[in-house]
Amino acid sequence: MGTGNGPGSSASFSNPMGITQDGKGNIYLADSRNNLIRKITSEGIVTTFAGTGAAGSADGKADTASFFFPTGITADDKGNVYVADTHNSLIRKISADGFVTTLAGSRIYNTVPGTDSILRFDHPAGITTDAAGYIYVADTYNNLIRKISPSGKIVTIAGNGSRGSKDSMGVYASFYLPGGIAMDSAGDIYISDTYNNLIRKISPDGLVTTIAGNGTRGSLNGTAKQASFLHPAGLALDPLGNIYVADVGNNKIRMITPDGRVTTYAGSGFAGAVNGRDSISSFHRPYGVTADKKGTLYIADYLSNMVRQIKR
Repeated sequence: MGTGNGPGSSASFSNPMGITQDGKGNIYLADSRNNLIRKITSEGIVTTFAGTGAAGSADGKADTASFFFPTGITADDKGNVYVADTHNSLIRKISADGFVTTLAGSRIYNTVPGTDSILRFDHPAGITTDAAGYIYVADTYNNLIRKISPSGKIVTIAGNGSRGSKDSMGVYASFYLPGGIAMDSAGDIYISDTYNNLIRKISPDGLVTTIAGNGTRGSLNGTAKQASFLHPAGLALDPLGNIYVADVGNNKIRMITPDGRVTTYAGSGFAGAVNGRDSISSFHRPYGVTADKKGTLYIADYLSNMVRQIKR
């Protein structure tokens, strides 16, 4: 654990969670317990991208701004990075020139009931963006999936706010502490419905369906309805349409193929930080996952305090 910068193995992290990449091959990491956003260049050099390390919600220049246990992170094609600042219940933006602003949410609490019209998030975790500049957020404690327009307007696109696992249209569906979120080029949104142990999909017309998981805790592989997960979190898609799941409770990375079969892509299931092929390797609460254009995966291994790589 630590905040050390420098070449690969000499750097240190403290409970990294969200992970993403930009178009230049740089990796950005929500270094959660350090309250920092870290950057790993394509050459493997780690730097602090934003945050002082102190818990807070100050906007401003990257080296003076503060975060409080950031969890989710995504980047757009303009060089902007977006953060689900979880314990602040805010969505933050780090511009390409290194300035941090609050994009959505409010720091104001304990308002008088009936007088507060500000839309709030409650411990948002997953975050992703599309080519048009819209931001999508897994608003975890609210059991909702939200959408933020480039102008800052927030709408709920799925979830009724109650805990459940109902498949239905938009706000008639239900989730239970959704965590990870990812989007494909067709506009389909994928959700790790963490405490339901399910992977859900929201189609462009708003229909929510369950695409993998039987709802029980487990690590069974097989067809979508046979398979089981244990608190899935981060999601990533590769160019072939495979979905990768950071199956946190199982210490595994799982893969869902386009035809709906679930397999274990990496991890023995035993807690550890062993490198090696496939099931020989081990993770310790892997939380975040991202994939590059070649299908190489990068994993934020939460309790190992490492960033791991899985080459195809």
